Amino acid sequence: MSFVLLALGLVMIIEGLAYALAPSLIERMLEMLRSLPESAVRQMGWLIVVTGAILVWAAWQIGGF
Repeated sequence: MSFVLLALGLVMIIEGLAYALAPSLIERMLEMLRSLPESAVRQMGWLIVVTGAILVWAAWQIGGF
């Protein structure tokens, strides 16, 4: 359970920093996403999920959580 809380906290820190430090960049990225077809956005989402899973697996192997 502590691993899940750690991961959630890290995601919230990174997301919060993006909004706090570069709000105009976030708005431009959202505009770009609106212009893409839904299938492209879905593919990017799956790519991010798979990449995240690989990173979690690698951290698990290296750090021995």
